[in-house]
Amino acid sequence: MDALIALPRGLDLLAHEIRMPRTQTIPMVVASPHSGAHYPAEFLSASRLDGRQIRRSEDSYVDEIVAGAPAAGAPLIRALFARAYVDVNREPFELDPSMFEDELPAYVKTRSPRISAGLGTLARVVASGLEIYARKLKFAEALARVDSVHRPYHAALDGLVAATAANFGCCLLVDAHSMPSAGGSFEWDGAGADIVLGDCHGGACAPTVIDVASTLLTGLGYSVALNEPYPGGYTTRHYGRPSDGVHALQIEINRGLYMDEATFERGPRLARLADDIGSLLRRLGALAADDLAGR
Repeated sequence: MDALIALPRGLDLLAHEIRMPRTQTIPMVVASPHSGAHYPAEFLSASRLDGRQIRRSEDSYVDEIVAGAPAAGAPLIRALFARAYVDVNREPFELDPSMFEDELPAYVKTRSPRISAGLGTLARVVASGLEIYARKLKFAEALARVDSVHRPYHAALDGLVAATAANFGCCLLVDAHSMPSAGGSFEWDGAGADIVLGDCHGGACAPTVIDVASTLLTGLGYSVALNEPYPGGYTTRHYGRPSDGVHALQIEINRGLYMDEATFERGPRLARLADDIGSLLRRLGALAADDLAGR
């Protein structure tokens, strides 16, 4: 994922890739929903941004950082399409009506903090605040994108979570993301935290999950914040049902730790970070196997 991949016009967009372990040995599923770099030609032609600007919302290399999940015994699902094209960490239809030339159906959610920030299911801006589109969209375009990538991605993720819970009696979903080193659409200075752990303020997973993750990461030398400013997005809220044995934890990693945010080049600490996150996944997998099934 070293560069933007512009897909030829009319080519069907592959929504995601699943990497399965040889044998799943832990009740965990790992997801990287924002690391994709595939951009359909139709989308690029509607954008006012150049190839570097349009990538500002990518969680670049997060799929590499969590690539150790299958070796740890857990399936890994990663989106291949770009977040700027469709954000699967949003409800299926969380849309800004000002982006569209036609009236949106009544079932569309048109007000939320994400929409106000320009970051709905179809984002109005990239993470740096630059406007994406040079024209108004039609709702049919949003519908086509949701049907082609959002629904298949969540159908696959839901299948992995359900199968894991059925086989092990519980499931821990780790949803992996990255955050700007400073600033961004939420006007937060992230320089003080290397990693933000989000559990929807205690609603998405057992307290021991975020406690164990925080303790391990702090012991490895990372500064860790809890739920601020990222308590968890749609995936964490939707799948996190501790009373049903399904726990969800969102992890946001400071991009300044592992990449040059201006050039998108990998940094020298990426390999070490991947090793450390691999250790975290193995520890959380053991926790899930030992402590969560009976909850």
